[in-house]
Amino acid sequence: MVLHARLASLRLGSRFKALSAGTLTVAFLALAPTAVQAGDPFRTTDPHEIGDKTEAVFNALFYEGNYTAAESLVGQAIAAEPDEPMNYAIAAALGYLNKDLNELADQARLTQQTATALKATDPLRGHLYTAVGIFMEGAHALQTQGIARGTPTALRLLQRVFSELDAAEKIDPNDPELSLLKGFMDLLLAVNLPFANPDQAIARLQNGHPAYLTHRGIAIGMRDMGRYGEALAEVDKALAAAPENPDLLYLKAQILFLQQQYAASLPFYRSALAYADQLPTATARQIAFEACQAEGVAGEVCAERAQINER
Repeated sequence: MVLHARLASLRLGSRFKALSAGTLTVAFLALAPTAVQAGDPFRTTDPHEIGDKTEAVFNALFYEGNYTAAESLVGQAIAAEPDEPMNYAIAAALGYLNKDLNELADQARLTQQTATALKATDPLRGHLYTAVGIFMEGAHALQTQGIARGTPTALRLLQRVFSELDAAEKIDPNDPELSLLKGFMDLLLAVNLPFANPDQAIARLQNGHPAYLTHRGIAIGMRDMGRYGEALAEVDKALAAAPENPDLLYLKAQILFLQQQYAASLPFYRSALAYADQLPTATARQIAFEACQAEGVAGEVCAERAQINER
């Protein structure tokens, strides 16, 4: 079927496309709030200072999958907690999803600026979010210059990203926040580069926290490597922690479709579509298109239906 080939092609894009889409939409838009330490969703002990307004963005976006609410709340978080670089990273990621490249560029710059200042009081997170900001700058270069012209710039920036991540790792190689971000980036590279070892990336992800994000990241990596049975097991673990997250419902639907379990995928596509009003327009349209294809309808008809159902 057309969609099977289309979904399978997710594994075949360039490493830069995978890093841009995968890391921005998962590593920064898939965190779940935890009750163990208010404000810090990563660490069960020795929490770092992450403010309540930032946590409110997490509650809306990361656990509920409510992008609409998050776009409003992130502005409030930036106003109340202007020294927290993660807020700017989230704003940049939302700009990327909304195809607002000026917003992406501005927020990537502010991410780097606040992260550099944070190095004085929290060097690990300062280096970590400097890497995030540089990475997003690379994503902007690829979006504005195209793959051919933007790749040399992205390569130079990627070297700086890993330099900052290495500096963070020297401070605490087992930090959960660092493990999640670097593990997910390593996994994406392993999926897209020959001879890379995905098992090392998965081991790093498993050292992260919260478990919801760990399982989601591994599920996406397994999906992209064609290891659908393992991907399904991981997304089920993530759904146990966040059963109403539309991104996870959508991910499970995709994995079932790739296993050619078309009928089984439909309830999950439809459940994800029930949250269409809180998802990015492009995501809701894509879910609608894939659900239609899972019904066995021709691609041209499904494309038209998806346009009609656009918010």
